Amino acid sequence: MPGKSGAKLGIGVVGCGNISMTYLRNAALFGGVELSACADISADMAALRAKEYGIRAVSVDALLADPNIDLVLNLTIPAAHFDISLSALSAGKHVFTEKPLATSAKDGRRLVAEAAERGLLLGSAPDTFLGAAGRRARRLMDEGALGRPVTGTAFMMGRGMEHWHPNPQFYYQPGGGPVFDMGPYYLTMLVNLLGPVARVMAMATRGQEERLITAEGPYRNTSFKVGTPTNILSLLEFRSGATVTFGASWDVFRHSNHPIELHGTEGSLRLPDPDTFGGTVSLSERGADWADFHSESDLYGARNWPFAAPDRANYRMLGVADLSRALTTGRKPRASGDLALHVLEIMEAILASGESRESVAVNATVDQPPRFQDAEAASLLA
Repeated sequence: MPGKSGAKLGIGVVGCGNISMTYLRNAALFGGVELSACADISADMAALRAKEYGIRAVSVDALLADPNIDLVLNLTIPAAHFDISLSALSAGKHVFTEKPLATSAKDGRRLVAEAAERGLLLGSAPDTFLGAAGRRARRLMDEGALGRPVTGTAFMMGRGMEHWHPNPQFYYQPGGGPVFDMGPYYLTMLVNLLGPVARVMAMATRGQEERLITAEGPYRNTSFKVGTPTNILSLLEFRSGATVTFGASWDVFRHSNHPIELHGTEGSLRLPDPDTFGGTVSLSERGADWADFHSESDLYGARNWPFAAPDRANYRMLGVADLSRALTTGRKPRASGDLALHVLEIMEAILASGESRESVAVNATVDQPPRFQDAEAASLLA
C-alpha cells in the first residue's frame, strides 16, 4: 500500500473549482502529504490552479496512470463523485472525496466494497468534526459532561442558493437539496458524538415550486422548477437511544435556532456551525450558566479563511492528512468511507421517510471514529 514507507503521500486533485483553493492552500500545513498534479474538465482551470500552487496540470487519464500519485482527491461536482472515485480505486489509488460520498447509497456501498477488495483507503468529507470545536465537544461527551445523551436538535436553515449563485438550478434537483448539500456536516458531527443512527422519521415539503434567480449572471431574473424537497424536518433515533430533531430548509429568511444542541442526564451542550472547524462550544452542567470554550487559540480553530480577510476556521485537507497517517498505522481514517456511507444512508432514509410519511430503518451501522487527541492532531503538521 503506498504511504507505508513513511514517504509523503503523493496527491492528485481532480476538480479545480472554488473548493479546490482551500484544499490546495491548506496542503502546505501538513507533513504527510504532497501535491503532485491536478486535472479538470476545463484544461484552462487546471492550468490556472497548477500555476497558482506549483503543480502539474494533466488530463484525468494521465493523473490516474501516474505512479507517483498515491491518492486522488476528488473535488468534482457531486454527480461525478462516484465515477471519478471508482476510476481512481480501479487504478489502484487511495481516494478522498468531497461530500457526499455518492448521490445514492447503492453507489456508496459499491465504492466502500471496491476499496476494501483492493486493500485501499477511502475517505470522504466532511472532516470538519476533526477541528477544534468538534474535538472539544467529543472530549466533553467522552468525559461524561452530559451523562447519558437523551435528546437534542440540529438545524440548518437559510434562503437557498439563487440569491448568490449564478447557476443554482442543480442544487434543487434530485441528489441536491439542503439534506444532501449541507446535511453531511450536521449528521457527521452527530454520529461522531452519539454513534450510529438506527431509524428516522421525516416530513418533507417544497416551499416554492419555482425559484427566481436574483444573483448576477446569465440566468438573472429567470425561474426554474424545483425537483427535490427544500424543507425537511426529521427525527433521528440513535442506536444509543438518544433522539435528535434534524431540520434542513432553504425556505427560511431568518431564524434563531442554534446549529446543534445536545441534552443529557447531567447537562447540555451547544455546538457552533459544523461547516466550520472552529467556533464556541458551550456547556451547562445540570442547569448552570453556560460555560464557553472558545477555539480561536486551539489547534485547527484559528480563523484562517478567506485568506485575505479571515472570519472562520477552514482546515479542509485535515481529513486527508489523517488518512495519510492511517496508512502508516494500519487503522481506518477517521473521515472514512464507512462513516460517509452511513451518513449517506441516513440522508436517503430521511428523504424516503419524507415521501412515505413512515419511519425508515437505517440498517447499516458504523463505529464512532476514534477520538482525535490533541497530540495526534498536532503531529500531522509540517
